[in-house]
Amino acid sequence: MDRRSKIFVAGHRGMAGSAIVRRLQACGYENLIRRTREELDLLDRPAVRRFFEAERPEVVVDVAARVGGIVANSEKPVEFLLENLTIQNNVISSAADFGTRKLLFLGSSCIYPKFAPQPIPESALLTGELEPTNDAYALAKIAGIKLCQAYAKEYGKNFISAMPTNLYGPNDNFDLHTSHVLPALIRKVHEAKLSGAKDIPIWGTGSPRREFLHVDDLADACVFLLENYDAPEIVNIGCGEDITIRELAETVCEVLGFQGGLAFDTSKPDGTPRKLLDMTKLFALGWKPKISLRDGIRNAYDYFLSAQAKTA
Repeated sequence: MDRRSKIFVAGHRGMAGSAIVRRLQACGYENLIRRTREELDLLDRPAVRRFFEAERPEVVVDVAARVGGIVANSEKPVEFLLENLTIQNNVISSAADFGTRKLLFLGSSCIYPKFAPQPIPESALLTGELEPTNDAYALAKIAGIKLCQAYAKEYGKNFISAMPTNLYGPNDNFDLHTSHVLPALIRKVHEAKLSGAKDIPIWGTGSPRREFLHVDDLADACVFLLENYDAPEIVNIGCGEDITIRELAETVCEVLGFQGGLAFDTSKPDGTPRKLLDMTKLFALGWKPKISLRDGIRNAYDYFLSAQAKTA
């Protein structure tokens, strides 16, 4: 990929998008196009088409999405399905119609069946029922994958799709009502330290296993794929290791210096029992993650503290 390529990162202010922008810049890509939601509403199809017709980006990274944890997904399935379908349809079809040479669509590991084989290979897609607590989001992402593959098949477009595992890091969402498990734990532990609480409330039994990837590693993988991968078949992005929610909570407590206990609310759902991606494909291409979980949690906590200080 030419360092002078005109690159549009859709969703550049989000956690993944901002990390991808930082990585592209670090690799010497400076011709980046960014639009805030106020400048370009990706739900507005005519506006998106006008933007692509005017700018004609050579490369598109589609990271824009409505995202959230179990609570948000469970309470707003209509919004998660409709908004994500609309955003990705607008971006992908406009890229195809206005000459984009390469597009990377970022999906999610929730596209895979609830009881997929572990670790989950890319071939597990559409082989079983989805996890019901986030099936609306998953269905939207599956549609995005299939649209990219359809453009590759019918029109020869170099539109690729990558499926990241659970992400965390700078620019994460730490709102307890809408965030994912790791940022929620960071905030809960921080607030427990401040209040002197004796324990941390945690949804579920603590037994589900999850894989966590620092968003800077994700960004590195995305740039690697833009430079080295041109097939329509999906690619997993993860670290190849998982941890129980209990172990994750204990690790966050250790990193943040909290000495209290953990209180598991077993009336709340656990979600998928295990979700570990098979990383054989991407590792064989030559990419590996670099950031350990403990270092990543420290980095995410530093960002949380700086964000808190700015709003104080």
